[in-house]
Amino acid sequence: MTTPIPTRFNDAEVARIDWLVSQGIAENRSAVIRRAVERLEDAVRRERIGEAVATSYRLRPQSTDDDALAAANALAMTTTEPW
Repeated sequence: MTTPIPTRFNDAEVARIDWLVSQGIAENRSAVIRRAVERLEDAVRRERIGEAVATSYRLRPQSTDDDALAAANALAMTTTEPW
């Protein structure tokens, strides 16, 4: 099911949407807008994940013990691979 959402765009915005359609980015204006919403949602989600990771490092900075553990894990993973 789809739900129509009335909205207004100025001439420049419509021209940009139409250009995207003409470039084959999407088949029509609605598809361009749907794709833009998907990309915005993905960008917001990734930004929040990045902020959470940065916050956790600020609260608990990486130590030399962490470095040693990461190196040991990397070595264990690579030695078990059937290269």
